[in-house]
Parts: sequence; structure tokens; C-alpha cells
Amino acid sequence: MLALVLSTVGLYGVVAYSVSQRKREIGVRMALGAQRKTVYAMVLREAGWLAMAGIAIGAVGSLATGRVLRRLLFGVNVWDLPTLTTVALVLGIAAFLASYVPAHRASSVNPVESLRAE
Repeated sequence: MLALVLSTVGLYGVVAYSVSQRKREIGVRMALGAQRKTVYAMVLREAGWLAMAGIAIGAVGSLATGRVLRRLLFGVNVWDLPTLTTVALVLGIAAFLASYVPAHRASSVNPVESLRAE
């Protein structure tokens, strides 16, 4: 559970920082006619790619670690498909929830204020 909380908070931090850095760009997009759902989709897509990359790297690391543990412990199964699938699904849902708040903030950017900033 601690790893799930840490990964969710980390992804939230990365996506929130990315949105804050791209606030001007998002404001320009919205000033040129981008819809709120397009901005939502853009932020959620970015977070989705980050989450999928992390889940894939984690799965490979899990399989490699499982091979090492199989030599050290009796009865350790490397390919526990239900567990790997459940963990990937839970992490995907947590990543979506972690990126929802920054996506909402990005879609509510006032184009005039973001263009006047700086």
C-alpha cells in the first residue's frame, strides 16, 4: 500500500509540475479554440504514457527479481499472472486518479490571464 501511495503521489507531482510549466501553452491553445475535453485528454494522455512506461518497467523488474528469488526461496512462482495483472490494473487506476486533478486545473485555465502572465 505504501508503494501505491508513493507512486500515486509521485505521478501527481510530476503531472502537476508539467501542467504548471505548460500553463501558458495551454492558455494559448484554449485562446485559439481548444475545448476543455481536448485539454483533459492531452494531460491524461501524457500521464497515461508515464504510467504505462512505469508499469512496463516495473513488470520487467518484477520478473527479473522473481527469477533471483526463485533460486533463493522454495515455491516462488515468477509468472503469477493474476497478481501481475491486478497490480497493473490498480496502478493504472491510481495513475488516472492522480492525473485527474492536474487535468482539471489545466482545463480551467483562463486564456486571458495566462497570456497576460509574465
